[in-house]
Amino acid sequence: MALTKTQFGYRRHPDQDRVGANTAEHAVVVVGAGPVGLSLAIDLAQRGQAVVLLDDADRIGEGSRAICFSKRSLEFWDRLGIGQRMVDKGVVWSVGKIFHGDSQLYQFNLLPEEGHKRPAFINLQQFYAEAYLVDRVEELPEIDLRWRNKVTGLEPHNDHVVLTIQTPDGPYRLAAQYVIACDGARSSLRQMVGADFAGQVFEDQFLIADVKMTAAFPTERWFWFDPPFHAGRSALLHKQPDDIWRIDLQLNRFADPAVEKLPENVRPRIARMLGHDKFDFEWISLYKFQCRRMNKFIHGRVIFAGDAAHQVSPFGARGANSGLEDAENLAWKLDRVLRGISPEALLESYHIERSAAADENIRESTRSTDFMAPNSRQEARLRKAVLSLARETEFGKRMVNAGRLSTPSIYETPLSTADSDCWRGGPRPGASMPDAPVAGRSGEPMYLTDAFIGAGTGFTLLEFSNGAAPELPEEIATIRIGGKDGLADSAGLAATRYDAEPGTAYLLRPDGYVAARFRHPTRAALDAALARAAGHN
Repeated sequence: MALTKTQFGYRRHPDQDRVGANTAEHAVVVVGAGPVGLSLAIDLAQRGQAVVLLDDADRIGEGSRAICFSKRSLEFWDRLGIGQRMVDKGVVWSVGKIFHGDSQLYQFNLLPEEGHKRPAFINLQQFYAEAYLVDRVEELPEIDLRWRNKVTGLEPHNDHVVLTIQTPDGPYRLAAQYVIACDGARSSLRQMVGADFAGQVFEDQFLIADVKMTAAFPTERWFWFDPPFHAGRSALLHKQPDDIWRIDLQLNRFADPAVEKLPENVRPRIARMLGHDKFDFEWISLYKFQCRRMNKFIHGRVIFAGDAAHQVSPFGARGANSGLEDAENLAWKLDRVLRGISPEALLESYHIERSAAADENIRESTRSTDFMAPNSRQEARLRKAVLSLARETEFGKRMVNAGRLSTPSIYETPLSTADSDCWRGGPRPGASMPDAPVAGRSGEPMYLTDAFIGAGTGFTLLEFSNGAAPELPEEIATIRIGGKDGLADSAGLAATRYDAEPGTAYLLRPDGYVAARFRHPTRAALDAALARAAGHN
């Protein structure tokens, strides 16, 4: 692991010196310093909120774990000030290839068009992502990151939560207006609120091996059904930084995990796949597919995010990316509630939107799992037929499911169902903003996502100039395309991607999702859309 700092020392905090009823009080406590908890804390801090971030360990997690980070996650990390660092280190890719036996069935490109700041995906070991996030946390005085602080007790109250925290110096207590549980799939806070997962655990097992080697394979996602080196099962190959390659191999559901993880047993499998044994192991692990979630993501003043709230299978890169979408969805809403400019009811929209997204991810992951690991003769016959059809037909290729990759969630909103039929395209309400290349007033090249960051952390109106603009509510910033003072859309991609005519406007939420769109907005229409998006009705 080529990182300058991976372990962090415990430090005693003045909160621990309080005694009796003199408990320290904080607005927000985030539990879990993984990618989701770190990103959420940074987002809140950049909005001016003080955050206590607790983690029961004192080091960056070992093993690559999550490695595929999506374009949407990178755009979120751009807003947190670390997107470029992730891309610079990561392996950029957009092409995937599907094989059956030793022949290629088809290939796909997840971002075939030009004019986006960020690629479809990067591969980057999770420990790098966590290290870069910790570096960013240390730049923000609003975040108090406390290592080796393990939450062991939780007392809910009407307007706050009291936590008991165990440290090397013994326990202490603190109170928080809100506690955000980002403490992973084995969340202790989930148990403390008396909640559990509902869903399905699949019996088939998959072996992960990160191997270090020099190889000439392209930077693509390769997936095999029934490969000659692993007959009757499936396999996956991904490139990571530092000449590390991720290999996933499906195993028999009755395989003994302790035996299968032994390097002397893994090496022959990998050697058959690669045709040589000139590699070293970096990490070996086993996992089972799990597609489960909590019934409610909000329990009083305790809010759950990431793997603490939902789990999906690793195929499709829906785990970490959906957790990061949780973080960006929650941060701006919690900020507004803490400032008193939105009612607490706004937080309920976090559960509504993100539980629906979890359901979608679980459906897709379950379908992928059922296709990769059939549970019955009927499912096995269906897969055999689909793979046979895929060799000859386009519709057969579309039916092959080798872990459909994560895409940004689309939220159902009152406006999305009432959206008029005057739109031929463009993102509808509830969809995330598409990127496009533009130019600033001095001609400097930039992207719409850059302009969105520059507009601030609140609601933003993206408008396509027609010479006039409506009076805006005070809290709405503006990005104007065209006109004397607007950004230039010389390639026309912004107008195309937003189905824009002169006067078209999109109201963007603080997380970059479309709250409403208009052909010709009025002040009354903007006020109504803002009120809905901000939780006032």
